[in-house]
Amino acid sequence: MSRIGVFTCHCGENIGATVDCVKVAEMCKDIPGVVHSVEYKYMCSDPGQRQMQEAIKEHQLDGVVVAACSPRMHEPTFRRAAGDAGINPYMCEMANLREHCSWVHEKGDATTQKAADLIRVLVEKVKHNEPLHPIKVPVTRTAMVIGGGVGGIQVALDIANGGHKVVLVEKSPSIGGHMSQLSETFPTLDCSQCILTPRMVEAAQHPNITLMTYSEVEKVDGFIGNFKVTVRKKARKLDEKLCTGCGLCIQKCPNKKISDEFNEGLGTRTAIYVPFPQAVPNKPVIDLQNCTYYKTGKCKVCEKMCPTNAIRFDQEDELVTLDIGAIVLATGFKLMKTDAFPEYGYGKHKDIIDGMQFERLASASGPTSGVMKRPSDGKEPETVVFIACSGSRDRAKGVPYCSKICCMYTAKHAMLYKHKVHSGKAYVFYMDIRAAGKDYDEFVRRAIEEDEVKYIRGRVSKIYEEDGKLIVMGADTLMGGEPVVIKADMVVLATAVQSNDRSEELAQTLHVSYDSYGFFAEAHPKLRPVETNTAGIFLAGACQAPRDIPETVAQASGAAAKVVGLFSNDELTREPIVAVVNRQAAPVYSTCVGCFLCQGACPYQAIEQEEIKARSGEVIMTLARINPGLCQGCGTCVATCRTKAIDLQGFSNEQIYAELMTL
Repeated sequence: MSRIGVFTCHCGENIGATVDCVKVAEMCKDIPGVVHSVEYKYMCSDPGQRQMQEAIKEHQLDGVVVAACSPRMHEPTFRRAAGDAGINPYMCEMANLREHCSWVHEKGDATTQKAADLIRVLVEKVKHNEPLHPIKVPVTRTAMVIGGGVGGIQVALDIANGGHKVVLVEKSPSIGGHMSQLSETFPTLDCSQCILTPRMVEAAQHPNITLMTYSEVEKVDGFIGNFKVTVRKKARKLDEKLCTGCGLCIQKCPNKKISDEFNEGLGTRTAIYVPFPQAVPNKPVIDLQNCTYYKTGKCKVCEKMCPTNAIRFDQEDELVTLDIGAIVLATGFKLMKTDAFPEYGYGKHKDIIDGMQFERLASASGPTSGVMKRPSDGKEPETVVFIACSGSRDRAKGVPYCSKICCMYTAKHAMLYKHKVHSGKAYVFYMDIRAAGKDYDEFVRRAIEEDEVKYIRGRVSKIYEEDGKLIVMGADTLMGGEPVVIKADMVVLATAVQSNDRSEELAQTLHVSYDSYGFFAEAHPKLRPVETNTAGIFLAGACQAPRDIPETVAQASGAAAKVVGLFSNDELTREPIVAVVNRQAAPVYSTCVGCFLCQGACPYQAIEQEEIKARSGEVIMTLARINPGLCQGCGTCVATCRTKAIDLQGFSNEQIYAELMTL
């Protein structure tokens, strides 16, 4: 005979305002199997938990139902308290009186009755619960960080400084990401490379960090603590151990007019190149698409000039498989290109550029060595118009969200322009200003007041070229919609922040969720902001949503803390709410028929094929087996199984039927 205790929480007025909790507690005393029922103002408080623990011991309870708030928030708390009192934690269930009752109904007898019914259902479930025990899995104490921008570097350094091995994978020839392209950073206007370069060098020299640049993740198998990751290490076409980074091959390469990606197409590079002067590692890579040798079979000037004979034209890509315990995604973002704007000429006007192109023009390492020149003719622009929210908060462009950093970097760009061209005129068209970070609003005020940047509240409807000038047509909504026409030498669009190319493909490879815009989705926006729905995979930076540098670094350290916490024990303890294939006296008595529909339906690839052999060694059948380390307890396989051979522990068919029959 079950001995169940019911503990009803008022949750202040969250529940108590519409539910008569005292009456509910009295009604629950009449439920068969309930030997103790009380109510309390705040059950999740320390006194409330102590009251529950004392009742478990005094009344020798073997099951507990807590009627309170969302189980997603408080179930671990009450299960831990029940376990400390001596009963199996999974003999504790929660009835959600807040979201399922008090928040959706008015005060009245019907609401109180519904609360009692919700508790009655959970009491019946507890009667059919069985003690469950946490799953123990070994942990490989090596982390992989995918993405070598400032977020990925911060994650790698924090984990490495915690005493654990890290593999930092970056698809580009060098780590550094977008921050390496910036001239200065807001709100302090300090040199971006002065901040970033020491961190890049530190990551490269750290004994616990292995850099895998010019590499991409191809395949991920396994589960938390035990991932097997296959990385494609793309051929640089040189021996990195022999290369000294002298740069002689770059100087002598005859093919010098290739569009430079690092300078956003505003400059040129050679076919064998280092992305930027401070690149880490500072080893060149050969561009196969533009190298004369790979196009015509002739040249090999770099090979002839290399003093260490490091060039390897026959080098092939290498697939490397690594044992990894945790993965951090820090793949960053991309900016919407100017060709997405028909109203501004589809990107055909050379002097309409995006924010990153402006950064390269302003940078001392950029194509103009920091001298402000417009791309079309190299002349100094006397009038520059900056257009904020270009593509952001625009459903027509498919980006209804705010890109978050545009208001700030637009103010920074206007200030940088005024610092370089003192007599120049800077105009900013904006919808509204969002400057919520520390010292951010003061930074924008400084642009307006000290640097005399003219802010115009309104949208730009059209830009066209006339007599070598860009005619910018807009309206000033603060002046009653008065038309504004400006003859500009250059226009800078603060284009929308978007998810990186192939982010959806990577999400599917790692089996993590992503939103409709391609950003990776967190497990919970408040309680688990750096975790994904796949255990052991974490998020850092703008791969999750638009973020600035301070926020990216902070989130990176948060993800690193999660990884270090995961690596703190030899074994990992996991929730036992996983699917199981029902097997009675022996495997041959299973109702599984080996159709493996469940295997195709499982989003976590947790279902394996297991061969059942006779004593003679002959295979007599092949059945489904669920890997508890991979299973996330979603229940998809349970719904798919035609023979009802699979149950979800804690949510078996018997338990669900018992709940339904009590109503």
